[in-house]
Order: sequence, then structure tokens, then C-alpha cells
Amino acid sequence: MNETAPPAEAARLNSEGMLALRAGSYAEAERLFVAATTHDTMSSALWRNVATARRAQGDDQGEMQALDAAISIDRRDFMGWLRKAELHERTGEKAEALVAWSGVLQMAAHASDLSPDIAAALHRGQAFVSQATLQIADAVSTELAPLSAAMDETELRRSKAFVDVALGRRRTYVNTCDGLYYPFLPADEFFDRHHFPWMPAIEAATDEIRRELEALLADPGDALRPYVRMDSGVPENKWSALDQSLAWGACFLWEYGQPNKAVLDRCPRTAAALASLPTTTLPDRAPSAFFSILKPHTRIPPHTGVTNTRAIVHLPLIVPEKCGFRVGGESREWKVGTAFAFDDTIEHEAWNDSDQNRAVLIFDVWNPHLTVAEQNVIARYYAAADATGFKITH
Repeated sequence: MNETAPPAEAARLNSEGMLALRAGSYAEAERLFVAATTHDTMSSALWRNVATARRAQGDDQGEMQALDAAISIDRRDFMGWLRKAELHERTGEKAEALVAWSGVLQMAAHASDLSPDIAAALHRGQAFVSQATLQIADAVSTELAPLSAAMDETELRRSKAFVDVALGRRRTYVNTCDGLYYPFLPADEFFDRHHFPWMPAIEAATDEIRRELEALLADPGDALRPYVRMDSGVPENKWSALDQSLAWGACFLWEYGQPNKAVLDRCPRTAAALASLPTTTLPDRAPSAFFSILKPHTRIPPHTGVTNTRAIVHLPLIVPEKCGFRVGGESREWKVGTAFAFDDTIEHEAWNDSDQNRAVLIFDVWNPHLTVAEQNVIARYYAAADATGFKITH
């Protein structure tokens, strides 16, 4: 009988059920909606109407059965999941409510033109998820506190990222290389300091390096140039605002393995500090070292670098307030005289929202996860490839 009954019968019963619902005759509305489902067995909307009538009667169990019936017909039934999330929350089923609300918010992220009622419901759902996440985070923090106190820098940073990813408070970023990619190296945003035992030595030279930079900037000549210099004909892109602009300027001491003698001669203490470091040495490719000058109210857009075989080191020299730097899911403030290293093949960006220039010495060294033997493999790879007469760019 269900298979041969005309759909019009389901529509008629549903229409009468809606009239009964508006009149406050909830039991009669439920009877009519249930009857309608027997004439249209594949309508999730009819089962949602059944759920609405049962909700009006305070029948939580019956409402849940109706919502489950709707979702079993269409697993993507947004309204079915939304009403189910509300029901779980209303009945104090916290764990089920968190799962349901999280799913609803994920689906809503791709929706548009939501009605005010739906938007308000989603706002309540977001508040529920946020509060639940805070409670979980507090409990986890208390539980892990004794462990954290005994962790080293690497363990502490990675365990914090683990908790944040697990709670949905941050995403995981992966390497995106425009050039040479070395497989199986950790996709580490910021490298831990213990990899670089020479950092304190160059940090100790901060004041002398800054004075040399200030003298250079007082009379830069052609030493200072735009960092972004796109070829003519390149379509407009995220770098266009900085193209040929000293809003982000650079004074190179070394560039693609070539020394800039004029700048090195004017900055002997900086040159000596760089010479003492285990920098990457690849003819016509590395090292690179430069003073990076970011003018007030300038932002460097999110981007990724060329190769994960290197680590990029920042030694902050002049840092006003309202400056920051993000690599992947972690943001840091530059602190004058405190160096750090990061993997620039992970998305990163920088900003200077102050009214003064920001200046950092930037240079590259080998990725600390590469062994000496692997460094030699990379160097010989380039040497052998270049010896063929074909200049490879990656």
C-alpha cells in the first residue's frame, strides 16, 4: 500500500498536521505527521515534523526517535542534526551534544543565507562548544601540569601543540616547497634552541650589529633595495603591494652564496659574526644573509619558502611594539637580542603595526635535522647537476 499510495496523500496529511501544530493540537499534529510518513517513506522533512510535534509535548525520547529516523534517510540533514544537538543539550547529554554541535557547525561553515532563527541557534551551539572546549582544556591542563614541569623545550612545545590540535584550537601545517624538498624531515615550525649551540654568541653581538646597521641606514646608497622585485608582466598577486617598494627593504650581506663586499666592508662585526656560524654553503645558492627593514604599518603576507633543507634565523635588532611573526599555528613577538630559527617552507607572515621601522638580521643555516652526511649529499647533488652544464633552479 505504501508503494502505490499517491504522494499527494502525504502532502495532504502534512498540511493538516501543520494546521494542527499552529493551533496547539500537538497530539493530533503528531498523528497526522506519522500518517504522512507511511505515504512517503523517504521524506526526512516529515520525520522532522514528527519530532517538532513530540518536542511540543515534552516527549524527549519520541523526539529523538523521530530525528534519528530523519537522519537515517539523509545523513546530511542539517536541520535534523541541529535539532538533535539542541535535544542532547537540553537533556543534559553533554558528550552527545558536543559531537552533534561540532558536526552542525562544520556543516554550517559551508552554508549561506541562513535565517535569523538558524543563525541564533548556531550562535548558541558555538557558545556550547566553546565552553565545553574550555572545560576540557582546564581539566587537561591540570592533569598534565606535573608532566609539563619535567619536560624539555621540545617536549613542552610539541605536547602543547598536540593538545591544541586535539581540541581544535589550531591546525597542523605541512611543508610547501617551491624548490628542493628533502623527504622525511620533521615539519617543525620553530626549531628548538638546543639545535643551535652558537646562538648565544651571535646574540651577544646584537648591540654591535645594530650600530653597524644604523650607520648603514644613515647613508645606505644603493645597499638598501626592495625585497620584493617581481619580473615585468607578472600578474597581480599577493606581493603586488610590496613590489619595488621599500616598505619591505633589504640590505644584503650575502645573496645566493655571493658576498656583497660593499656592505660587508661597512659591517665588519656583522661579517665576523656570520663567518663564525655553520651556514649553508652551496655555490650560487647559499648562504643568504640580510638586514630586513619593515616600515610602519606594513604586513608581509602569508607565504612559504623554497627548500626545507635550511633553517631561517632571525636576530631582532630594532623592534617597536605592535610587531609580530607567525609560523604555522604559532605566533611570536620579536625580542631584541633573542634569536630564533624556523622552517620557512611552513606558511609564515610578519607585521609591523607600529609607527617605527622594525629591523631584523636574517640568515640561513642547514636544517638541524640533516646529518653531516646528508648535507654532503645535497651539496654534491648540486655540484654534479651543475657540472652537466644544465643549471637547475631547485
